[in-house]
Amino acid sequence: MQKTLHSWKNLSLVEETLTLPNGVVANHTSINHPGAVVILAKTPTGKLLLLNQYRPSLKTWLLEIPAGTLENNEDPFTAAKRELEEETGYSAKKWQSLGKLTPMAGFCNEIQYLYFAEDLQLTQRLQADTDEVIEVLEVSIDELLQWIQQDKISDAKTIAAVSKALLSGTLS
Repeated sequence: MQKTLHSWKNLSLVEETLTLPNGVVANHTSINHPGAVVILAKTPTGKLLLLNQYRPSLKTWLLEIPAGTLENNEDPFTAAKRELEEETGYSAKKWQSLGKLTPMAGFCNEIQYLYFAEDLQLTQRLQADTDEVIEVLEVSIDELLQWIQQDKISDAKTIAAVSKALLSGTLS
């Protein structure tokens, strides 16, 4: 049995009774999330796009790569193309999947789909949501890695996408 405790935008807080793999029956409360996309984008000059974005939940600015929530039944690749253009004003000709993340599995079913985008073209079709305050930066790979080491970048999806790109040889 599942009971919705609260809904907001396309998220919902649900409580349900589950039978765990060990046979124990437990009540569990979690957030239903439609999923998200995360884009590590490389400019023709070899720089990476980074957003300096104000995050009201933390009441501070975060350095992070472009990302966004999937709309209802939206294909992740379609969402990645949309989010890159909305948040940075760039489109990309070349895309590669970097895999998936499960960022908050203890209390949320969100899956984040990671992409590497290159061959960027400036379209200037910035359409950030009204509650988004974003500054687009271009940084070198070395600078981005240094900022991660210095804790200037603490955003988990950014660190994971960069790590996956480095480990796969996509980013060097």
